[in-house]
Amino acid sequence: MIISVHQPAYLPWLGYFEKISRSDVFVFLDTVQFEKNSYINRNKIKTPQGWQWLTIPVKVKGHTDSTLEDTEIDDTQPWRAKHLKSIEMNYRKAPFFSECFPKIERLLSLPTGNLAELCWQQLSFWIGEFGINTTMIRASQLNIDSCKSELVLDICKYFSVDHYLSGAMGRGYLVENDFSSAGIAVEYQNFIHPAYPQRWGDFEPYMAIVDYLMNCGSGKLPFLKGD
Repeated sequence: MIISVHQPAYLPWLGYFEKISRSDVFVFLDTVQFEKNSYINRNKIKTPQGWQWLTIPVKVKGHTDSTLEDTEIDDTQPWRAKHLKSIEMNYRKAPFFSECFPKIERLLSLPTGNLAELCWQQLSFWIGEFGINTTMIRASQLNIDSCKSELVLDICKYFSVDHYLSGAMGRGYLVENDFSSAGIAVEYQNFIHPAYPQRWGDFEPYMAIVDYLMNCGSGKLPFLKGD
């Protein structure tokens, strides 16, 4: 059985979903600390001037002592309306805008002031939208309080898996000998980003999933099992 683990992400890129689709179980890592300038609360869309960030403002006071599960969104700022306006302005002539924009409007109207909860709600929508059948589990439900490589190993042991699919960044902190001793193979994701029809000049990879949705529509992603 294959398991993967990843922090919450706002409007994740295609590689996030490729890792989930290749796994039998995906653990949504909402028990770690918020990391500033990461993809947890922001992602990129393509515009005529290049890419731009869509960022969810968060209340960062005390975040070094709390987890993503406790990180609050700063809804005193009208970020939802701004994000919708940016998406509409830059994708209104995309092939699937009229079909998909109402879905984004509903997605951004879901009421929550918690960052991890918002990312979880959105991830649940995306995996349904693209027909991904992986079992999804929140780390906060597991009562595992270790950290870094040990945390990942303990999650693997919890589910009795024999294969851990890591992101490429895992090479920097995973203690592979510990996994080998536990009979768990470690594989590092080597995602080759597919090109797809896209507006505004040359193809730009690593955009938020909304870029793919507006240009290619709902349904199966190009790398799902069996495709």
